[in-house]
Amino acid sequence: MLNRRTMLAALVATTASAGRSRADGGMSRISAYAFSFPALSGDDIRLAAFTGKPLLVVNTASLCGYTPQYAGLQEIWSEFRERGLTVIGVPSNDFGGQEPGGTSEITETAHHQYGVTFPIAAKAVVVGAKAHPFYKWAAEARPRDVPRWNFHKYLIGRDGYIAEVFPSAVDPTDTRVKTAIAKALADS
Repeated sequence: MLNRRTMLAALVATTASAGRSRADGGMSRISAYAFSFPALSGDDIRLAAFTGKPLLVVNTASLCGYTPQYAGLQEIWSEFRERGLTVIGVPSNDFGGQEPGGTSEITETAHHQYGVTFPIAAKAVVVGAKAHPFYKWAAEARPRDVPRWNFHKYLIGRDGYIAEVFPSAVDPTDTRVKTAIAKALADS
């Protein structure tokens, strides 16, 4: 986990190496590409591997009313991955205790029940003081747009910063999501 001092050091290094700074201050100058998630499969999902490509990062849960959105996320992944989009599912038990299981239960739901082939992280905390560093970064960058339930969606643009945020109730296949993804893919 990155603490505040480590994140600030990364901020200085990122800003210096990029030769630019963002108008919005604080740790948000660190791009999403600075983070990684432990993968459900045991490896790491290093966001730096997707530098210059849009990401859709979604906190997921297996026992939620929104769990069928896995199918929509898979559809988005299938439709846009050849153009450069990566979808990353981040299972979390933060809301309603709706992700109580471990790796095998998450795998059963995501991969076997919904046929998910996009990367799935290991279970993580997405809100509060113990949140994963990516989610702390996102909360600082967009404090009004923090996850309030499962299947909250952050669209990260090619520049590594939050381009759009979609709450849980917005289905991944919604025209607004698809339009934002197409725009992020077109931006250079």
